[in-house]
Amino acid sequence: MTTSTSPWHLARRAARMNPSVIREILKVTEKPGIISFAGGLPSSKTFPVAEFDAACAKVLKDDPSGALQYAASEGYGPLREMVADMLPWNVDPSQVLITTGSQQGLDLVAKVLIDADSKILVESPTYLGAVMAFVPMEPQVVSLASDEHGVDIADLSQKAIDARFLYVLPNFQNPTGNTMSESRRAALSALATERGLPLIEDNPYGDLWFDVPPPAPLTARNPDGCIYLGSFSKVLAPGLRLGFVVAPKVVYPKLLQAKQAADLHSPGFNQRMVAEVMKDGFLDRHVPTIRALYKSQRDAMLDALAREMPVGDPAATLTWNSPAGGMFLWARLPRGMSAVDFLPFAVKQGVAFVPGAPFYADHADERTLRLSFVTPSVEEIHQGVAALAVALKIYAASLQA
Repeated sequence: MTTSTSPWHLARRAARMNPSVIREILKVTEKPGIISFAGGLPSSKTFPVAEFDAACAKVLKDDPSGALQYAASEGYGPLREMVADMLPWNVDPSQVLITTGSQQGLDLVAKVLIDADSKILVESPTYLGAVMAFVPMEPQVVSLASDEHGVDIADLSQKAIDARFLYVLPNFQNPTGNTMSESRRAALSALATERGLPLIEDNPYGDLWFDVPPPAPLTARNPDGCIYLGSFSKVLAPGLRLGFVVAPKVVYPKLLQAKQAADLHSPGFNQRMVAEVMKDGFLDRHVPTIRALYKSQRDAMLDALAREMPVGDPAATLTWNSPAGGMFLWARLPRGMSAVDFLPFAVKQGVAFVPGAPFYADHADERTLRLSFVTPSVEEIHQGVAALAVALKIYAASLQA
C-alpha cells in the first residue's frame, strides 16, 4: 500500500491569504427571506443602464477593432485625461493608471512598496480588503488610534518612525462611515510631510456626500507624497471593474510594471464605454441622484434605529453614528456582547450584518458591527431594523440565562 503525497508546495505568502469574512457572510444572505445590511454593494437602482446601452453601441460602431483589441497598460488615453480633469488638484494624465477596480490599486501598492517585515500603518478600524491585499507581502501592520474625526495625530507621531506608508480612507470610511475633519487632515498632512511618511489615500466614496462635500483630499495638499486611489464602481457600476491610481512620477513606472505582470491592462472595451458615458458632464448630473437616494435610505435607517432600539438602557441597546455620506453606518453593542455571537440571532430573525472585528488589524472591538443602508429598500430597512431589535432582546436574554 502506497501513500500519495501532494506535489504542491505553496508559497509562504499563501498561508497568509484568508477568505473575506464579508464574502462568507454574504453567502448567508442568499437564503430566502433574509434582509441584508451586510454587503457593501451599491444600489442597482443607480446603474445608468440606458447610457451604457447607447455607449456600447457607439463604441462598437465607431472603433470595434480598437475596443476589442489588446490595449495600453496605462489605460485608455481619453479616460485618463477625464480622471485628471475631474480631480481637485493639478494632475498630469501621465500620472493616472487605470486599474481593474480600485482593489487592484491596493494590490499594486502592496507589491511595489512592501517588503517582508516592512512597517505599515492603518486606521483602527480599516478597510478589510486593504488588509487582505497587504498581508500576503508579510508586513508588520500597525494600527493607529482613531476616532470619529480620523487618525489620532499624537499616536501617529509616535508610530510613524520607519513606516513605509500610512493607508487611510478620509471620506465616509469603510467600515465606520466617518469622515476626517479638515483640522485633522491639515495636521496629518503636515506631520506626514515633515516625517517623509508616504500616504495611500483611498477614496471610493468621496462623491457620495449628502449635504456638503468633504474637505479637500490629502493628496491635493502634497501630491508628491501621496498615492491616490479612486473607483468608478460607486458612481457608475461595480461590474465594470474599473478604478484608477494617481501616483507621483517617481513611483508610477513600478506600479505600471506590476500591473503589466498582473493583467496586461484593464478591459479596454469597458474603459471606452465609461469614457463615452462620462463625456459631456454626465457624472455631474448622475451622482446627485445617487446622493439623494442614499441619503433617504440613511435617514430611514436612523429613524428606524431611534424608534426600535431601547432608549436610556445602555445594557440593552445599540449605539450608532450618523454618517454624512457613503454607504455605511457603524454601531456598537452593549458591554459584554459580541457581534460575532449576535449574528446567528439576527439571521434567525431574518436580518444580517457584518461584525466589526475583521476590520481591525489588531485589538479588535468585538462589540462593533457595520450596517449598509444603500441596497435594501426603505421598507426593508424598517423591517430589518425591527428584526434586529427583536434579535438583540433574545440575545441579551440568552446571556442572562
